[in-house]
Amino acid sequence: LAYLNTMFRYVLPMLLIAPSAATLLNTDNYEELTGGKQVLIKFFAPWCGHCKKLAPAWGELMDHYEGSDTVLVAKVDCTADGKDLCQENGIKGYPSIRYGDPSMLEEYKGGRTLDALKKFAEESLKPTCSPLNLDLCDDEKKSEIEKFMAMPLEDLEKLIEDKNGAIKELQENFQEAGNALRKQYEALAKEKDEKVEEIKSSGLSMMKAVKVAASKTSKSHEIGRAS
Repeated sequence: LAYLNTMFRYVLPMLLIAPSAATLLNTDNYEELTGGKQVLIKFFAPWCGHCKKLAPAWGELMDHYEGSDTVLVAKVDCTADGKDLCQENGIKGYPSIRYGDPSMLEEYKGGRTLDALKKFAEESLKPTCSPLNLDLCDDEKKSEIEKFMAMPLEDLEKLIEDKNGAIKELQENFQEAGNALRKQYEALAKEKDEKVEEIKSSGLSMMKAVKVAASKTSKSHEIGRAS
């Protein structure tokens, strides 16, 4: 009975979420709206021409899966309140499409027509082990889910916060190291350009011109002697 009460404490709010609210994701609603589902998410910017071109097909796809208990098709505005989600998922260009487990999204590289997207969703977005699909879990995963469900909500939230914080720190360290490498590259490139220009200015161009002239003169002399 205690297990059922704990389960309803976590699962019932997911079931009560309105599907129509699941189309636009941000850091505040992501976990609630994607919980227990396989997802197909478009990361976009409103000004992006390719995003506008994809919008009609994506809208139809969201309508097609509206109300699904197992699949969520949604979008994230990388210029608004979805900016953090875009950074967390390493989004570099628009539109970018990710799919699969909400906590471990994979890059979609298939076609972007409505038919191609529907076919992919039907074939690839299958229900997986989750608190809403315990029948798909092996004993190890069931045990893990039961352990987390037995935790007080405050403790679970703190654990999630700590792990998200660790991920954020890694991303920031990576960004910082990348910036340092970029500055180093720029300094090396500048030094190389300056040294190349210094070598060229030391008479290299004139040397090449003299070489060409000397070669022509030598050939003229050889022709004159032959005649």
